[in-house]
Parts: sequence; structure tokens; C-alpha cells
Amino acid sequence: MHRRYFTASALAALTRPAAADAWPSRQIKVVIPYPPGGPTDISTRIVMEKAGQLLGQPVLFDNKGGASGMIGAEYAKTQTADGYTLLATTVAMLAITRHLQPIPIDPDKDFLTVARMSTSWAALAVHPSVPATTMAEFVDYVKANPGKVNFGSSGLATITHLYGEILNLEAGIKLVHVPYKGSAQATQDLLGGQIQAQFDQTVLPHVVAGRLRGLAMISDARWPRKPDIPTLRETGYGKQGGESWFGILAPAGTAPAIVDRMAKAIEEALKSPDVLDKLDKAGAKATFLGPADMRAQVDKESAMFGDIIRRANIRMQ
Repeated sequence: MHRRYFTASALAALTRPAAADAWPSRQIKVVIPYPPGGPTDISTRIVMEKAGQLLGQPVLFDNKGGASGMIGAEYAKTQTADGYTLLATTVAMLAITRHLQPIPIDPDKDFLTVARMSTSWAALAVHPSVPATTMAEFVDYVKANPGKVNFGSSGLATITHLYGEILNLEAGIKLVHVPYKGSAQATQDLLGGQIQAQFDQTVLPHVVAGRLRGLAMISDARWPRKPDIPTLRETGYGKQGGESWFGILAPAGTAPAIVDRMAKAIEEALKSPDVLDKLDKAGAKATFLGPADMRAQVDKESAMFGDIIRRANIRMQ
């Protein structure tokens, strides 16, 4: 008789198909690398809770905010690639931050793209004390008060930060950036008048309620809930494009069958009228992309934002 010896990697390869076939057999954890209450948190919970129901397993949401999402991302990349720990992600994490500072993850090698879930209906909103009702009036006001008008963002190197920097370049103005640890905190200070402007999804309910003034939608179309607000491009700005979207990643090495099954569950969740209604009320819309198409979108936008950052000489403070 001949004895056969197997390496650990060989044994893992033999057992992986069986493990993928049985997935999911227990709770799935989704790491949200931003604080509770922000756009990433809200959209992820709406979609992934439904996806878990379709897969027959509960979903645990674990908020690990900080460092522009990198604390949660670094944690997620070290988890076992078995489909039971996934990472919520944003366009900033995959296509922007890498061009502004060293980061502890490689977005191209450490994770597999699972699906893009949704895209924000984001807006530029200002506090009622700002004497501007149009973009033209706002730009004139900032020009007359250089360095005195602040805008808040969900953090350094997020897309909500980059929106303001791009407007600075396009309009020749100087809005002062104030980074927060999440969009919700910035919106609270905007409501209180500590900052004067914000480019984000979280401002929308307050615009509808009249507590904030919406000057422009940061999207390719007007928001159906407030069709009187023009898009930024309609006002003569926002020519660079780019939207704030949210997706799901899996640690590198996760079985393709697991990635595909989760992607299909997310796609089905985004067809649910209940999910679509909740996203709409939260200021987002379903914009599903599967694993390959999401990866292509990340590659395209990373090149675009990298070029903008280099030409504008945007630096981390």
C-alpha cells in the first residue's frame, strides 16, 4: 500500500467545492466601514437584510468606522475567505482614496467584487443662513467670502470630499473642507449652522422638510422627489461626472460559486418593491452590477478620479 500525503492547500482545494455548495449554512456578517446612520450604512442594511432573507440566513452588520473606511477594510481582508464575512464598500474606498494616501489594502488584489447595489441621489445643500438660492448666487457668495464658507464631508478622501474640491476648481472658489467621521455627523452640524454646505445623500430629507436649501443634484438626472432642483451639470458645473455608489466585496480567495450566489441574491433583493421603496426614501436608487461589471466600473472610475486628483493637485491635509 502506498500512503498519500496532502498539503494543507491541497486539502483546502478538495473541500472548497463542498463548502461552496453548502453555503450559506449560518449567519453572514457584513462589515460596514463607516459609522451608523450614513449613506453606506443605510443602503447596505436595506439591501443585505433582504438578500439574507432570500438566502435563508440572518445578516449581522458590524460597523467599524474610521480612517476613511480603512479600519473596517483592513479588518475584513484578514477574515477567512468562506463567504461568511463580507465588506460594504464605496466608490471612494476603491477608486479615490488610493490616489491620495497610502492605504492598508490593495483594492485590486485583497478583495473580489461581488455586486454594486445602489447609487445615491446626492445634493449640494446649504444652511438657510447662506444668502443663496441658486448655484450662481452661491458661487458669487463664496467668491466674496474666500476661505470663510465651510463644507462638511463624511471624511478625508471620500467622494463627498472630492465633490467640494472639484467645485473649487471648476468655479474658481475656495470652500474650506471640514472632514467628519461619517455623513450623519456632518449633516447635524450643517443643520446647526456650524458648517455652511454639504455634498451628500443625508441632506435630502432635510431639504424636503425645508430645514436645508438644495441648490443642485449631484447626479445625471433630477431627483423625482424634488424635480425643481437642477442637476449640478445643468448649472454649469459638475462636468467631471462621478456618482456615489455602494457595493459589496468578499475577501480574496472566496469561492466563485459563493460570490455568484451572493450577487444573484443581491440582484433579486433589488427587485423587491419594499427594498426599492426604502432606498428611494433614503435618497438612493438601485443600480445593480454583477462581479465582472462592477470590477470594470471600479477600474474605469479609479483611472478617472486619479487623473482629476493629479491635475488638480489635491492633497491629504
